[in-house]
Amino acid sequence: MTKTRSHKLLVVGVGSIGERHLRCFQQTGRCELAFCEPHDKLREAISQQYGVSSVFASVQDALDQGKYDAAVIATPAPLHVPISNQLAQAGCHLLIEKPLGTSLDGIDALRNTIAKQSLCVAVGYVQRAHPALQAVKEAIDSRRFGQPLQVKVSLGHPFKHFRPAYRDIYFARHEEGGGAIQDGLTHFYNSIEWLVGPADRLVTDAAHQQLEGVTVEDTVHSLVRHGNVLASYAMNMYQPSNDSTCTVVCDSGTVQCDFRRLRWSWIQEPAGAWNHQSVEVADRDALYIIQANVFLDSIEGRTNPLCTLDEAVQTLRVNLASLRSVAEGSWQVVQ
Repeated sequence: MTKTRSHKLLVVGVGSIGERHLRCFQQTGRCELAFCEPHDKLREAISQQYGVSSVFASVQDALDQGKYDAAVIATPAPLHVPISNQLAQAGCHLLIEKPLGTSLDGIDALRNTIAKQSLCVAVGYVQRAHPALQAVKEAIDSRRFGQPLQVKVSLGHPFKHFRPAYRDIYFARHEEGGGAIQDGLTHFYNSIEWLVGPADRLVTDAAHQQLEGVTVEDTVHSLVRHGNVLASYAMNMYQPSNDSTCTVVCDSGTVQCDFRRLRWSWIQEPAGAWNHQSVEVADRDALYIIQANVFLDSIEGRTNPLCTLDEAVQTLRVNLASLRSVAEGSWQVVQ
């Protein structure tokens, strides 16, 4: 069956990530696009750059002047849940950026609205669209390498190179979803929960080590129990190289996802050789285009969202437990 249906889709917020969503949904060729943006100059610039004429200063303005099948919420994290609830009440399917929020406030009300309106909801943990991680997921689910026992996550990148305005955006403030835990490590908490199951307790150490002009953490070490699976996460946001690997040690072999080298790997023979399988990811937009198409497919009943609301709520609980652990210096139960 060909993908020809056209959806009326509203993008809420066209800062860095919202602009990417707008561009990538445009690339699917499956949407009639509109967007909301409160900043006049940015609204005008994005409208001209992407040829989108249906633009609004607020969500209410957009809803007053039209009806939408779906919406992408790309605002600061504290606004994700209230804006999602507003749009859900208007009957919009939702793709909500990560993290779902900075607290659990309003989530029960959102769930009730979604159920009442029979809506499809996804949350933008876009790493799940990566073909290397999907291959690792398939291998683990098939038990090709046996039962997972341990996970090792190692990641680091020159954040200020990729996001030079980091001092002036949400990243600089925990209450807006900033800091390494809520902005970066949350992707990996979510990915590992997808691979081996939900986290139930953890201890996290974090500090601000180098990034100039902010005080939020840029370095994190986290020990996490995913049921019987032991996991360790190590992250920094200032090393020169952009490296991210997830290694899952199972009782009959080891499997690894290497995001920089665009490959997944496995080894089974003791002291043997690694096997490598390359994957294709043309650029960062490619994952967002995959995510956009899967979201549209899920609206049409063809498949399930890459990350469901319930899975994102669970990862939000992990984020909050991790922040509590840093503040209190103790193990935390993921409530």
